[in-house]
Amino acid sequence: MLNRHRRSAGVTLVELIVALVIIGVALAGMVAVYTATTRSSTDPVIVQQMEAIADNMMEEILMKPYARQSGMPVPAASDRANYSTVSDYDGYGANLQGIRDVEGNQIPGLERYNVAVSVKATSLTNVPGADALRIVVTVTVSGTDPALPKPIVLTGWRTNPS
Repeated sequence: MLNRHRRSAGVTLVELIVALVIIGVALAGMVAVYTATTRSSTDPVIVQQMEAIADNMMEEILMKPYARQSGMPVPAASDRANYSTVSDYDGYGANLQGIRDVEGNQIPGLERYNVAVSVKATSLTNVPGADALRIVVTVTVSGTDPALPKPIVLTGWRTNPS
């Protein structure tokens, strides 16, 4: 006797449609999460630019001598090209919009970024307050986008080598 009921290998049309619907719903959910995350995330290029600005400013400051040599003039606050000591940078950037080179020229493309520098005497372990400086470089980016990054703050210390 022949078996009239053969088992078919594969899936039925109904099973295939149900599987496609489930996969479609899952993909739609993943795309929605990806879109929301991308929309609210900070642009990494902006963060990298802020870090580079802060790092370069800190490096410039730390390369200066701790104290003014006798006979060296005190530069004007806006004359960064003639800053000769670490302390000369205190207050730099407070009234400036955009990033500027050493001569004070605005750097194209960096108009939205701002840098501010604070240099204050501080006490460190085994170093008196008169012989140590705390340098804080803060870089911000202006704009109304809520996804803009928080300020980048670098802190460094400089001691009197003598």
